[in-house]
Amino acid sequence: MAKILFLHGFSSCGKGNKSTALKAYFGAEHIIAENLPYAPLEAIAEIEKLLHTENIDLLIGSSLGGFYATYLAEKHGLKAVLLNPSTQPWQTLLPYVGWQKRFCDDEVFEFKRSDIEAFKTLEIKPAKGNYLVLLQSEDELLDYTKAQSLYNTHKVVVEYGGNHRFENIDAYMSMIEKFRKLGTL
Repeated sequence: MAKILFLHGFSSCGKGNKSTALKAYFGAEHIIAENLPYAPLEAIAEIEKLLHTENIDLLIGSSLGGFYATYLAEKHGLKAVLLNPSTQPWQTLLPYVGWQKRFCDDEVFEFKRSDIEAFKTLEIKPAKGNYLVLLQSEDELLDYTKAQSLYNTHKVVVEYGGNHRFENIDAYMSMIEKFRKLGTL
């Protein structure tokens, strides 16, 4: 049976509120939510392995995971749900170059200048992929209008209010399920 691959954001991990909510709704056996490597090209390589070994029919990416999901949706023709996606991580993550701590378990990692450069090699325009983009206007880290503009030829839903963590993902589960089944809304 096909599975959903959840891609978490920067300094986050596969086990969190969004992946837990997805598992509760779709069933834990239908959700893959792994901790991704910190380096962008290593993260993409890890995701590519999963795409080749698992039967994935939907990507769900949050923040930086949305950036990765876009790259992979374009490359592989997959459907993707993006939650407050990062559109220019080479700019928004620049202040985080240096030693960082992962939110979920306090693991320390070094985010390098070379990682910033690697993001630029992954930039791709959302043209061939099929996207459902869920944005919250009170995202305190990313300007939602950048994603709204970039994905304007796809299905974009803006919820006024909210935050970067998209804590009320439960309210969108039936919409995500319909998009997964039909590819449209």
